[in-house]
Amino acid sequence: MFFVLSKTLGVLILPTNFLLLLGLVGAVLLLTRFCAFGRKALVLSSVLLAICAFSPLGNVLLYPLESQFPQWDASRGAPDGIIVLGGPIDADISVAHQVPVIRSAADRIVAGAALARKYPDARLIFSGGSPNLISNDAREADYAAMVFDSLGIDRSRLVIERTSRNTLENAEFSKALANPKPGERWLLVTSAFHMPRAVGLFRKAGFPVEPYPVDWRTAGRSSLLWFTTAAPDGLFKTDLAVREWIGLVAYRLTGKTDNLLPGPVKD
Repeated sequence: MFFVLSKTLGVLILPTNFLLLLGLVGAVLLLTRFCAFGRKALVLSSVLLAICAFSPLGNVLLYPLESQFPQWDASRGAPDGIIVLGGPIDADISVAHQVPVIRSAADRIVAGAALARKYPDARLIFSGGSPNLISNDAREADYAAMVFDSLGIDRSRLVIERTSRNTLENAEFSKALANPKPGERWLLVTSAFHMPRAVGLFRKAGFPVEPYPVDWRTAGRSSLLWFTTAAPDGLFKTDLAVREWIGLVAYRLTGKTDNLLPGPVKD
């Protein structure tokens, strides 16, 4: 049920989708006796869409997520394992063309491959199945192996987890495959904005990991005042941030994480 709600209600309440729907409702109401309300809905949706598209709102919402964990400290020594979370590869388009198609967050795979080359004794897991509400045979992990191979990582080193549908299942299924022993150090590679939610879920699953954030979408504190001239960029960042915050709240309210905004473990 949680997965279904995330793919239905969760999608509808994203700012761009919700505001466009509000505008459409307003346009329809213009043809009825509720035309006054329709005009207000149209104006409200237009103004809020403009704010989401051109203001620093997306950066403001992303910044606390991306700044929650520092860059990984390599001075602590080699890790025992590396987990790379899915997201970069569009499995459906990859199936259609029979080649890996990376649409976003390519840093996850690139960083994972670089770490695997730097630490040849570390185990490597890629976790990513299909996020589709209606399941099909397209699995991201099936094509991730091809990408890692092209980056010089032998397929014999790569453990594929291809059944997870979301971050919660990434954590649970990765733990089952890794079977981490006490004292082992595992790196978790994912986008910086996604790291708090991912770390919280891995901790709840009983799998302590060391965050290795990549794929930043802001330039830090300075970007809190940046406006954009490209509406799609601003809308994308706002949707991305709101989706992540919704996920954090939903997982906390349902007891799937222990903190609203998981952070570094204090020594």
